[in-house]
Amino acid sequence: MRDVVAVLMAGGVGSRLNILVRHRAKPAVPFGGIYRIIDFTLSNVSNCGLSRVAILTQYKPLSLMDHIGDGSAWDLHGRTRAVKILPPKTGEKDWDWYKGTADAVRQNLGFVTDRDYRDVLILSGDHIYCMDYLPLVKFHRERKAHVTIGMLPVPWEETRHFGVGIVDNRDRIIDWQEKPHKARSNLASMGIYVFDRKYLVQTLNEIKEEDFGQHVVPRALKEAKVYGYPFHGYWRDAGTIQAYWDTNMDLLNPQSALTPHLPHIKTNHTTARMFYDRPPTRIVKGAAVVNSMLSPNCTIMGRVQNSVLSPGVVVEKGALVKDSVVMHDSIIKAGAHVERCIVDKEVVIGQGASVGLGDPSVPNAAYSTHVYSGLTVIGKQAIIPAGVRVGTNCIISSGAHEEDFQGGVLEDGRTIER
Repeated sequence: MRDVVAVLMAGGVGSRLNILVRHRAKPAVPFGGIYRIIDFTLSNVSNCGLSRVAILTQYKPLSLMDHIGDGSAWDLHGRTRAVKILPPKTGEKDWDWYKGTADAVRQNLGFVTDRDYRDVLILSGDHIYCMDYLPLVKFHRERKAHVTIGMLPVPWEETRHFGVGIVDNRDRIIDWQEKPHKARSNLASMGIYVFDRKYLVQTLNEIKEEDFGQHVVPRALKEAKVYGYPFHGYWRDAGTIQAYWDTNMDLLNPQSALTPHLPHIKTNHTTARMFYDRPPTRIVKGAAVVNSMLSPNCTIMGRVQNSVLSPGVVVEKGALVKDSVVMHDSIIKAGAHVERCIVDKEVVIGQGASVGLGDPSVPNAAYSTHVYSGLTVIGKQAIIPAGVRVGTNCIISSGAHEEDFQGGVLEDGRTIER
């Protein structure tokens, strides 16, 4: 695979994750306790033997860059191996921001032409999946394709979020619909492309269009050989609040196709704030943990049920955390009840507070397409005062404090903005 170079897209805003991306890029969002979303794609790259990868960053990249470091955590650092962080170029007056996936690669063509690569593997940094890219590249070369797209079937109601391919009996793509209102196929793009390098460089130099799915693929269908590589494993775009919660919950399902692959996922445990290993988790006498994933340095004195806890989470005596995702160093005070919540880092939920209980049929009034199924989302470093009742489908902004909870109740579907 030394004649294949990888380019990993990690610059999108990911706005459908709402306050979870208020202070970080989507690929840097914590996932599954100890991981970040980007860990899955980076681990796939490392595990299949790719030695050079460019990571194209743009939106709030600092925490992502800190997490990736020099790539050592994924064995991508050395004389013949490297991770390159490539932000947008600076123009005469301002940053020349990436305008789309194709434009981002165009701005960094120097990375794919500085060595004699045969193929370019384009990846997304915001999907949860485990995949060996070697069979994909082999498939691409056996068919002498100019472009090969990783594809898998999705529910028909979700096709409007994807590029959709219509293929013949040899897996050649004969037509393409980009995020269609009425799809003719449910075979969706995974955001994974293998390009013949010469074809990619020539195409991006000849056209000014900005996006692979909207512009490059339709052009390639007219002039080149484009194939769809069928993938049959676990794959999820964790780019919405609902999908993010669902995918975390899949980790707790012994029948999930995701769980057996977790030992192969690598992450960077060292950050600017934590140069040492965290101590083991402590579960005190009288506490209960049921079907949950606990990370190091948690302290459990209450009950944790069907939940995913990141390092440093404290659940005090009499507290209940159920069907929830709780991120690093958050504290659930004594007697609090947290249910169907996504709790960001360093949140404090006060003694006796009730969060996430209410009528799930009432969607969030301000973000009805983001939070609508009975989940409540709490932003980084928010403080929920003691005794407060927070309903379901609520959003509490990062840094919320006691004065934001007038009357001690946040009704179903309400939002606290700061």
